[in-house]
Amino acid sequence: MSSEPDLFGAAAAGDEAPSDSVLPPLAVRMRPRSLDEVRGQSDVLRVGSPLRRLIEGSGGRAGPVSAILWGPPGTGKTTLAHLVASAAGRDFVELSAITAGVKDVRAVMEQAARNRDLYEKQTVLFLDEIHRFTKAQQDALLPGVENRQVILVAATTENPSFSVIAPLLSRSVLITLTSLSDNEIRDVVEAALTAPEGLGAAYTLDDDAREHIVRVSGGDARRALTALEAAAGVAEDLRGIRGDDQPTTISLPAVEQAMAHAAVRYDRAGDQHYDVASALIKSMRGSDVDAALHYLARMLEAGEDPRFIARRIVIAASEDVGMGDPTALQTAVAALHAVAQIGMPEARIILAQAVVHNALAPKSNASYLAINAAIADVRAGKGGAVPAHLRGSGYAGAARLGHGDGYRYAHDEPDGVAEQQYLPDDLQGTTDYYRPTDRGFEARLQERWKWLRSRLGRP
Repeated sequence: MSSEPDLFGAAAAGDEAPSDSVLPPLAVRMRPRSLDEVRGQSDVLRVGSPLRRLIEGSGGRAGPVSAILWGPPGTGKTTLAHLVASAAGRDFVELSAITAGVKDVRAVMEQAARNRDLYEKQTVLFLDEIHRFTKAQQDALLPGVENRQVILVAATTENPSFSVIAPLLSRSVLITLTSLSDNEIRDVVEAALTAPEGLGAAYTLDDDAREHIVRVSGGDARRALTALEAAAGVAEDLRGIRGDDQPTTISLPAVEQAMAHAAVRYDRAGDQHYDVASALIKSMRGSDVDAALHYLARMLEAGEDPRFIARRIVIAASEDVGMGDPTALQTAVAALHAVAQIGMPEARIILAQAVVHNALAPKSNASYLAINAAIADVRAGKGGAVPAHLRGSGYAGAARLGHGDGYRYAHDEPDGVAEQQYLPDDLQGTTDYYRPTDRGFEARLQERWKWLRSRLGRP
């Protein structure tokens, strides 16, 4: 089986640029050809790491190991596979688990064995979306990986612990890739604007257009470059025919038109960040579910960290809903944990459920007001010594000090309530921190609250 043709597609220095009809996509042309050009993934590419040794073709008695690259789209899985293949003149074969079968895998293995035995040449098999391979198909990879007929570099966007068979995992190193940061995406875009194999300085990009590409790309370098290339085409159409040689400006409207995605006026580091977050909280507090979902959508579309949103929902579930519906906090906390595990874009569904629950729930800030009032008293110096019968009595000398004397154990009482003094002397009979509302679940607590106060001798 012949190796994959060169997919980088960039013209070498001095070569004539290909015509538009055969010009590869910008994301392909800008694919890094060396480690120095790779943006992001500094942790897995650190000196001495398994992936770096594999790319650099490090020698020694330890041979190359197969690798499974796990990460979101556009984080460099295909690029890193190409870099592995480029080391020491290795042969490169690329298969997609969507279209390849066991027969294709076996053909690669046979050709790889011939290349190794006849030409002492290693073969790198890049298998994209390995999670789509069945167990039988993955089993077909085992002999070649075990005997190093091929160096397998497999890519997946799904957790390999659930999608890759254990024998294959144990014969490979698992490398987790992360989405690129905003600054790394900016670097990718800037490089594409000026590089000869990219847009060759034929375009300039307005600042707001650049930031829109960065936000909407969501850490996906391929998506950012695709958006930039499409926006360049729109900018040419908007400019029309001109006789000068000045660079074409790519404006925000061009990017919006190219991506069919309007720019959200939202600055994660500025006033809009706080304004929209405040509007989300106040809309949930005001029980306007549609407004709450609107502001949630604005935050998500602007690229806001979903974990920040989840934390705000948790706070609102306790501050604004409270005992009006105690299950709102359960939903919010579950959303907080789920968002951290799931990530975008599915996290939007989880956040929406928590927002809807908060917005529709009966509201009570009684617990919020109660703790604020209690803290205010403490800060004002109120609250004397803990009553002796409530003090700890589980240590030597406590009995001699009278600690615990006269304490009544609530579970020994017929109704489970022991009438005795609990507050310090200076607050006894004067404190009324918690007052339940008559809304939602809290309305059901009112009768018990009143009964408990009378049972404890409280007015």
